[in-house]
Amino acid sequence: MQKYLNKLLIIFAACMIFLSACKKEGTNVVFDGGTSPVLTGSITDSIPLNYTNASGQSVAFSWTNPNYQFSNGISSMNVGYNLEFDTVGANFTSPNMQTVQVSPGLGTSFTVSAFNSLVANGLQLDTAHTHNIQVRVVSFIAPYTSGSPNLGSLPSNLLNYKVKPYAPPPVITPPDPSAVLVLVGGDAKLGAWSNPVPNSQAFTKLSATHYQLTIALSGGDPTNGDDQYLILPLNGSWSHKYACNSTSAQPFSGGSFGLDLSSNFPGPTAAGTYLFDLNFQNGVLTVTKQ
Repeated sequence: MQKYLNKLLIIFAACMIFLSACKKEGTNVVFDGGTSPVLTGSITDSIPLNYTNASGQSVAFSWTNPNYQFSNGISSMNVGYNLEFDTVGANFTSPNMQTVQVSPGLGTSFTVSAFNSLVANGLQLDTAHTHNIQVRVVSFIAPYTSGSPNLGSLPSNLLNYKVKPYAPPPVITPPDPSAVLVLVGGDAKLGAWSNPVPNSQAFTKLSATHYQLTIALSGGDPTNGDDQYLILPLNGSWSHKYACNSTSAQPFSGGSFGLDLSSNFPGPTAAGTYLFDLNFQNGVLTVTKQ
């Protein structure tokens, strides 16, 4: 009889362990969402921008906590916020849309100089006209693994402003007004680093800070010095060069450049005709196949 009771006790204990395990499996934490943040600004209608007050505050933004909820309560994880700026009608899809990440925090402010740079260099708004822009904040929970999408993105209400930026100092000091910029490189069509170069490799000056060149290139291996290039501010002289910080730079989608940096620009892999757009105002070289 005792032996029989012992077996029953063992079976009962096993059942309790099984039920306990099942209960744990059934308590998965579920994301229940949150409430869209409410965005407010320190000023309304127009954001004044004047270089005489460059270090002063232009505008401050604040927003409410989205209070992300999980089935076991309010989220205790770090919440991030992307403050986004774009022109009215672009719906935050334009290629020049600007994003300022704030994490953690429920607000941020901009000096006149910083906000002017954001709209003039970032949004690339003409300094001769008044423009209509929109601002919103998008809250999110950052993923655990790099490369995974953000969790629970919630956009706020929109704020509309009028802005007229002033011309900020160029990101890269432009060359002397008399300079003739030229493209030189290992590409066969560029003469394999021969210098001086033909006039066909000289940039056209569109303004004091903007140069362009349309030219045919052979294409090849962008990691090979024979398929890379530089821009010289003086034809026939190697005393100075416009270059990039790394040969892994991507001028074909817009990349930064500077005077006398360490690395050549990588050339394109495919042969074709390319437009080189050299912009000293925002410090970006963009190369596009025509």
